[in-house]
Amino acid sequence: MFERRFLPIVVVFLVALLVLVVGLWASDRASYGNTVNQTASKSLASQQYHWKIVTTWPKNLPGLGSAAENFARFVSEMSDGRLTVTVYGAGEIVPAFEVFDAVSQGVAEVGHGASYYWKGKIPAAVFYTAVPFGMTAQEMNGWLHYGGGLELWRQLYAPFGVIPFAGGSTGVQMAGWFNRELKTAADLQGLKMRIPGLAGEVFNASGGTAVRIAGGEVYTSMQTGVIDAVEWVGPYNDRTLGLNQVADYYYYPGWHEPGAMLEFTVNKKAFDALPSDLQAIVRYATRAANQDMLDEFTARNNESLQSLLADGTQLRKLPDDVLKVLYDNAQTALASLTANDPMAQKIAHSYTAFANDVRAYHEISERAYLNVRDRVLPSVFPRP
Repeated sequence: MFERRFLPIVVVFLVALLVLVVGLWASDRASYGNTVNQTASKSLASQQYHWKIVTTWPKNLPGLGSAAENFARFVSEMSDGRLTVTVYGAGEIVPAFEVFDAVSQGVAEVGHGASYYWKGKIPAAVFYTAVPFGMTAQEMNGWLHYGGGLELWRQLYAPFGVIPFAGGSTGVQMAGWFNRELKTAADLQGLKMRIPGLAGEVFNASGGTAVRIAGGEVYTSMQTGVIDAVEWVGPYNDRTLGLNQVADYYYYPGWHEPGAMLEFTVNKKAFDALPSDLQAIVRYATRAANQDMLDEFTARNNESLQSLLADGTQLRKLPDDVLKVLYDNAQTALASLTANDPMAQKIAHSYTAFANDVRAYHEISERAYLNVRDRVLPSVFPRP
């Protein structure tokens, strides 16, 4: 009788005891798992990464060279030193025109340069530096970040294991330095000029000879007569290289690079190996460096131009017939570029559509305002 009365109680007690034991075991396992996860997270957060960035510019070159230095500084500051980047100028690890290959092959994790330097390998890459008579810096940034241009750029570079990011812009460049005056389009005949990218093809078709020379060699090439003319960037960088010492005539406007966009190229495997927060830091560091370069050139160019003029530089506007010949040949070069390259056609369609749309708005915004300002304010300096 006693066993019958108390048996259910014993069973309930044993079940409760079992539940308690299982609960304590599960709690202990959860606590252990959290400890392991916290330890792993701390270990991941404390892991350090060391990258190299190679550039197409001479070490410490003001303007163009500042983007790589800024990127390295931004990344280090935002990551609290978890990701550090060492900057190498052209020739320190690889020559200027081998930067893309160095990043693609993992020799360096990052590169900084201009996409049109890889034209021989990737013809459509020229769209991502400059198109003659094309978009300005502001328009290029709009197309890249809000008009689908960046996505197409990444498709273009994907086969090489490289991720591109906008890497700064010089704004509208100068047409270049010449050792003789250009009075008509006939003066282009036989002229040897350092001018890269699609603009080089245009210059060849216009009667000149385009020469491909890295930045560190342009001064000597002009000085020794290897070339007769050189386009580099604009007053800020041109004065830094001393180009006013080897040529008298400084021409504008920069028909060939109206909004020259530079690039950061990142090795995809290296990028994918980073934790997500460091990947975000890389993305935002490139975006900050991109804007900073345009800000710097905007601030420094006029000051440098005034200094060049004071030193005897002769400022000249390209004659209208020269610009007409260059424009006509630019259209031919673009047609040739896209004729048999489906990816170039795809990029050209996106680029042109965005350019037409933004141009329509800028007719009643940027251009309209500048025209009004020119009418109501005195000229800032006499124009020839």
